[in-house]
Amino acid sequence: MNYLDQIDQHNVPKHVAIIMDGNGRWAKSQGKERIFGHFNGVEAVRASLKAATRAGVKYLTLYAFSLENWNRPKEEVDALMNLLVHTIMSEIDELDKNGVRLQTIGNIENLPLSCRAELEKGMERTKHHTTINLILALSYSARWEINQALRQIVASGISENEITDELISKHLTTAAFPDPELLIRTSGERRLSNFLLWQIAYAELYFTETLWPDFNEEDFYKAICDYQQRERRFGKTSEQLVSTDINSTTDTKL
Repeated sequence: MNYLDQIDQHNVPKHVAIIMDGNGRWAKSQGKERIFGHFNGVEAVRASLKAATRAGVKYLTLYAFSLENWNRPKEEVDALMNLLVHTIMSEIDELDKNGVRLQTIGNIENLPLSCRAELEKGMERTKHHTTINLILALSYSARWEINQALRQIVASGISENEITDELISKHLTTAAFPDPELLIRTSGERRLSNFLLWQIAYAELYFTETLWPDFNEEDFYKAICDYQQRERRFGKTSEQLVSTDINSTTDTKL
């Protein structure tokens, strides 16, 4: 089945986030070290970005490296940082050519200088592009992000009566982006792993058994098709949603 042809272009999520899981298990199945899975996972990143662009998604956030990942063996962390630098250097021409804007969220100050330098160059070079935003979550933790936001709010002298959901959102690292409507996690795991906990309050969750290096364009389109079969209620009943739709239609006609 060609899932791209099944997508309703009027109901494409503007923002899709992905927890890219399964690199280590994929490498083990090949009789290789974990880093072999990370290297092959780059192709899944290319496929997902291509699919997102073709489907009309405007923001694609990838959970590339968590704060907790710093606790992994030094050899693996060093290899991941080198892979990040190499990937950005090798892909930036293609991103630039295709109108992709590169952005990041997370505690970027923790990254090695070489990584930060390549990220900054890539973001500067692509900052005016509007086809799609590719957001890399690096050294990221949702709890860290919320903690930082609350510290900033307290430091600014805002009273407790002035604190709202909107105010907190404005102090998150994702303040410039809409909240994700769809969260995808590969490898069969069904947990959020401290990723965008505030932002995905009403996101649809999609879990697939596919290991990340095997995730391809059709897998991405399939996730969107599944999303489009969901009824997004935002805490409302089906009857309330129908009433809202009718009123919206009436207002438009008026």
